[in-house]
Amino acid sequence: MPAGKGRGEPNAGRTCVRKTMAMLCRLREVPRHLLVCEKSNFGHEKSRHRHLVETHYHNYRVSFLIPECGILSKELKDLVMDSGPYYFVKDLPLHELIAHEFINTFVKKGACYALTYNTNIDEDNTVALLPNGKLILSLDKDTYEEAGLQGRPSQYSGRKTMKFSAEGSTMMSYFSNYRIQERQPKIALSTVTDLPCPVLRSGELRGEPEAACSAQELFEWLGAVFSNAELNNEPDNFISTYCCPQPSTVAAKACLCTITGFILPEKIRLLLEQLCRYFDEPKLAPWVTLSVQGFADSPVSWRENEHGFRKGGEHLYNFVVFSNRDYWLQLAVGANDDCPP
Repeated sequence: MPAGKGRGEPNAGRTCVRKTMAMLCRLREVPRHLLVCEKSNFGHEKSRHRHLVETHYHNYRVSFLIPECGILSKELKDLVMDSGPYYFVKDLPLHELIAHEFINTFVKKGACYALTYNTNIDEDNTVALLPNGKLILSLDKDTYEEAGLQGRPSQYSGRKTMKFSAEGSTMMSYFSNYRIQERQPKIALSTVTDLPCPVLRSGELRGEPEAACSAQELFEWLGAVFSNAELNNEPDNFISTYCCPQPSTVAAKACLCTITGFILPEKIRLLLEQLCRYFDEPKLAPWVTLSVQGFADSPVSWRENEHGFRKGGEHLYNFVVFSNRDYWLQLAVGANDDCPP
């Protein structure tokens, strides 16, 4: 054996060990993700559904799925079409958010939300306005502050492009001296055919072997459906080998609707209530789902709970609404966030 080759082998081995150790260290650094699942009934006096919807302020995307449905009802379609508008105001001086006129016109009405646009929360200064009048400032990746309606003027000396969403808004006229744009949410409505769906039992959050799937399995399945992934686990599919959890049934048709923009919690609450009323008349579908994703770079998730990005930025929730008015609620956050409320 040539001497050179013999000398090289130990070095190659040490390099391999170092690479393996480095990979293991990186795996330990993978941010954890939290998923909280609970079950209740919409008629229960201690049900948290309304509170959790109304305190998740900055909503980017709303999706609902109705198995065994080919066409949306008029009531649902009207709500979907009435999910906007929202507004962009470019180069807005931040002190405008604490001006008495702005507070009296929008904030005191209790349904005005704002968030800086095109900022990365772990790199840039980020500002969020909550409907209770609080301004949340993420001044850099390590600083998080709350300010009341007055605050300190020095904190608001910069300019930002802000996105706003407000009920019964007069934003266009109020900010007419600035570059303001009105936008409508994007709506994607489709009918999925022959959709494999997990079998669920409202009382079995953890599932039951060979009888019902768990909330965790349902959550993963929804992610695949919303991503338009194939669910048949074909061996030659190099994008996804995921398949529907078992036991399952096949829905001949399923209605899938996604709304993307800056959606008010009030609009989402109305959608949830209408989905509950979907079962007022007998339906083939045993359940429907409503999923809501927050802006990844919002400085808060629920209420004033601090939200970070790091390697994820997700904060979202999902309702599974059953025909008997039972529901499952799933709340998820990642990176450095505390446990969902």
